[in-house]
Amino acid sequence: MHDTVKKFIDIINIINSKLEDHKNIALPKVIAVSKTFKLEKIFPLIDYGHLHYGENKVQEAVDKWKEVKLNNSKIKLHLIGRLQRNKVKYAINIFDYIHSLDNKKLAKKIYDEEIKQNKKIKIFLQVNIGNEAQKSGINKDELGDLYNYCKELNLDIIGLMCIPPENENPEKYFQEMSELNKKYNFLELSMGMSSDYLKALESGATYLRIGSSIFGNRT
Repeated sequence: MHDTVKKFIDIINIINSKLEDHKNIALPKVIAVSKTFKLEKIFPLIDYGHLHYGENKVQEAVDKWKEVKLNNSKIKLHLIGRLQRNKVKYAINIFDYIHSLDNKKLAKKIYDEEIKQNKKIKIFLQVNIGNEAQKSGINKDELGDLYNYCKELNLDIIGLMCIPPENENPEKYFQEMSELNKKYNFLELSMGMSSDYLKALESGATYLRIGSSIFGNRT
């Protein structure tokens, strides 16, 4: 068994073990964050049957995944990094999910491009839950206004996404995100990475973005 597949199975087993103690939590989807890794590192997991993969950059995703997705239409590709407006048309073409919508101009650009390409993308609104100046994401106090605008555009907003501050216990941020998600009656919640996915799971994350624990450290 390939090492990547073994690590993925180990994570699934850990999640299942955790869920035995939390019967009220549904099994989340694991996004294997494949950014910076070459396809030869990813193919064993594709061959194993895993479908959800995450990329940070639009051009890297196009270069890596275009042919793969043509050959396997079941694969779901998630944009988890910042999306620039001049890359929206390429993102709509290659991605199935966008996790990083955080402003009205970007929302309008996505709306226009969805019409042009006749394609509907599932979208998470990224919240800057720690109010960090260097991070993307909408301030939680401005979230309602952005959400209402997205509803007017008929965008398919399925949930919220966050990246909590580094070097802090993420639990309070995850719990706050869970409460925000419930406030807006979203069914999906994107949070948790290799270092904190079990804590995110306990707070109701339905999509876990796990990279290094599956593919190894990035160089």
